[in-house]
Amino acid sequence: MTTTTLAMHMSDGLLNAPTAVLFALVAAAGLGLALVRARADLDERTAPMAGLVAAFVFAAQMINFPVLPGVSGHLLGGALAAVLAGPWVGALCVSIVLVVQALLFADGGLTMLGANITNMALIGTAVGFLVAWALRRFAARGRAQLMVVAFVAAFVNTVAASGGFVLEYAIGGAAGYGLATTAAAIVGVHCLIGIGEGLITAITVGAVASARPDLVRLLRTPARETEEVRA
Repeated sequence: MTTTTLAMHMSDGLLNAPTAVLFALVAAAGLGLALVRARADLDERTAPMAGLVAAFVFAAQMINFPVLPGVSGHLLGGALAAVLAGPWVGALCVSIVLVVQALLFADGGLTMLGANITNMALIGTAVGFLVAWALRRFAARGRAQLMVVAFVAAFVNTVAASGGFVLEYAIGGAAGYGLATTAAAIVGVHCLIGIGEGLITAITVGAVASARPDLVRLLRTPARETEEVRA
């Protein structure tokens, strides 16, 4: 039986050339903004965490888990990176992983790199962080609550990233499949993948929080950081 892997590296030929170029520009603009904003987030704790997050996401994306007979998925990592390292640094971490995988492992087409970065590194990380940030007061109550928030953020991040693919396909899909069929299949399967994404993210964030809660960027409020600087 042939196994199809989703979540969510797009291969060459799924989008026409103008659409691929459009989202390459979107990705470049988003990463440029992330580079500028990430400077304010990088400190003695965030910088090492960024390296660890990138390494973990890279390794985790190489491991597939089954979601349906003949269909498997893997970690996207947007919410995980955002919760641990912040949205700007997190977006850069996931982007680096995607570039390395495309160049060295042919995981995702080079012409689709802009779309893949847009979906997983920009949309996924942004949505994952916004969900986690909205629930940050609940997350701050304890490790269990933080894990619940991480799960929810990761699940929503996965579905949102798949929605980015559907939007891109609606603009310039070139694979010959109908939009309605493609949307139902992609979003439906990624709802299932989101469960696996949520579990991996929750367990990982929980493990970090149990050992070094100060390394979880979501829990570091501006007021708390100011107090730490004064101390």
